Amino acid sequence: MKLQREFYNRSALIVAQELIGKKLVHGDTAGIIIETEAYLGELDAAAHSYKGRTARTEIQFGAGGFAYVYQIYGKNFCFNVVANLENIPEAVLIRALEPTDGVELMKIRRNKNNLRDLCSGPGKLAQALSITKNLNGADLCGGEIFIEEAGINPRVKTTKRIGIDYAGDAANYLWRFIFDSGSERISKSGVEEKVI
Repeated sequence: MKLQREFYNRSALIVAQELIGKKLVHGDTAGIIIETEAYLGELDAAAHSYKGRTARTEIQFGAGGFAYVYQIYGKNFCFNVVANLENIPEAVLIRALEPTDGVELMKIRRNKNNLRDLCSGPGKLAQALSITKNLNGADLCGGEIFIEEAGINPRVKTTKRIGIDYAGDAANYLWRFIFDSGSERISKSGVEEKVI
């Protein structure tokens, strides 16, 4: 069953945790979400929307359940889920997937044969699922790209987020969530994990 708007119209902290074990689907490819990070807008110095509304972050100021896709390092895309209610600009970064559908197509797109390397990071999973800036603003309650139930009830670990040392105290918030399955497809961080 596809997740509905009500799922997304909550705090990014709740959405990020509850997305673990759900299935992200785009076209003929899909995977189980095994790693996320929450970004709490104007309360969070690590969030793109921390300094307010810009052309880049406009989508985050709408209702939850839309895609926020941005480019890093001039080539890699990152896929985020907009969370919370209108004018509360929060988002959840999808950091890693366990590939389930269209694995051979993912290998071609990534030019990799190693399953470990297909979706073990935000740029990798975006490439594997052919997620580009064209999907920025896509309705996740529609049919082009969406998230659905997968019948999994995971145990979840929490850690500090990755790559946000610039964010002061916010760099220490335990707002990264990981499927505690022992999967090798989690992006590597070296930070301490705690079971919640």
